[in-house]
Amino acid sequence: MADFLTNQPYSAYSAAVRAEWLDYNNHMNDSAYSVVCTEANEVLLEYLGLSAAYRKATGSGMYTVEAHIRFLREVGSSDILRAETLVVDADSKRLRVHTTILVQDGTDVCTGEYIYLHVNQGSGRVIPFPDDRYSAVQAVYVAHQNIARPQHLGRGISFSR
Repeated sequence: MADFLTNQPYSAYSAAVRAEWLDYNNHMNDSAYSVVCTEANEVLLEYLGLSAAYRKATGSGMYTVEAHIRFLREVGSSDILRAETLVVDADSKRLRVHTTILVQDGTDVCTGEYIYLHVNQGSGRVIPFPDDRYSAVQAVYVAHQNIARPQHLGRGISFSR
């Protein structure tokens, strides 16, 4: 994990806009922003050893229990997307991440904030991470503690007045 512990957001995800993500205005539809955030977060979970292979091997996995997406700019068919993800909080059973989706010129187009629980699928109960996975999560969490947090972090939805 030492290759990642650089006090920078996790940024291994990149994707071209897919035709099935476009609406009749030839812009990415709102559900596609969620798909992109989910894909980016899944790359982080893979890095942490907590994705599909982990679930298959252990019978436990990460469940999304809350999400908040902000749509900041339209995305067109020619855009290339990349993600920057911060681990903003973590404990022995939970993980909270903030993901910013950007286009090729560096403009933010979307943000997503997610809370995941570590769940044993057999019992349906939230359980602690195994020691090795908890260490991986904590290493990234500690590396991200000195990164500035977005001002909107933790805010819900409301009208601006």
